[in-house]
Amino acid sequence: MNNLSRIPILKIAILAYHPSMAKNPEHRDLFPGALEVMILQSLSLRPMHGYALVKHIKQVSNDLLQVEEGSLYPALQRMLREGWLETSEGVSAKGRPTRIYRLTDAGLRHLDQEVASFEKMFAGITRVLAVAKT
Repeated sequence: MNNLSRIPILKIAILAYHPSMAKNPEHRDLFPGALEVMILQSLSLRPMHGYALVKHIKQVSNDLLQVEEGSLYPALQRMLREGWLETSEGVSAKGRPTRIYRLTDAGLRHLDQEVASFEKMFAGITRVLAVAKT
């Protein structure tokens, strides 16, 4: 069991950058590796195809996080090369052929490492913010 469920959701939006986002302070890039952690965590629940991953992350974050396909599929390819994911052929809800992504043991180990690293970073940020308020 991993520790990600204990981590508070940061109110930071959009994972993909678009020039129009520069004017909207609610649309920000996340820290490096955030997309990979969210993908790994989502796939630790069950195998999914790409569109299901996008919907899952959006739904679980109460629409705070939006993953663009231009960010998702390159990340999935990197993660496949790293051995964190594997794929199988599947069929979408609309009957179309699709790739189903599933977490490997190496992916689960990587997720645990990244969650521990995030927890340390978040604790540090929390301490800095607490000192700033005093």
